[in-house]
Amino acid sequence: MKSKQDVIAIVEALKALYPDGICSLEYQKDYELLFATRLAAQCTDERVNQVTPILYGRFPTLEALANADVAEVEEIVHSTGFFRAKARDIVGSAKMLVERFGGKVPDNMEDLLSLPGVGRKTANLILGDIYGKDGYVCDTHCIRITGRLGITDGSKDPLQVERQLRERIPPKESNNFC
Repeated sequence: MKSKQDVIAIVEALKALYPDGICSLEYQKDYELLFATRLAAQCTDERVNQVTPILYGRFPTLEALANADVAEVEEIVHSTGFFRAKARDIVGSAKMLVERFGGKVPDNMEDLLSLPGVGRKTANLILGDIYGKDGYVCDTHCIRITGRLGITDGSKDPLQVERQLRERIPPKESNNFC
């Protein structure tokens, strides 16, 4: 694995190459990013960005989504794949956000992971993009690239890669590194 100085140099070079490296999912409200991220599983961001305006047009508030008929949500999100699980998770998460979290997306890993369909990858994205906290969105691409660059030891385990990134990339440099 590369030294910390080498890792920082790699991160700086990537930031110079991709200065506008931002999330490509379109959203207006924090919960919209949460649900768009769920829809993006095994689906392109482009497709999600086509579907979410329809979803949020039909259910314009978190409360409306919390009270939505899952079958109706399934129809809207069908083209994103795995639509039954995604619709169930979105409606379930909306209910939890309203009932348990006062309509706010949680700002900590533990509470985010309690939401249906939310794993560490999604939680880290929310923590970084919504709350500006350090986050390492360890998906297949991040795992492969960090291993090839020598930033991590080549582990394929997302949690192990996340830990290695936290150890090797200083918080001020991370800015949602992956």
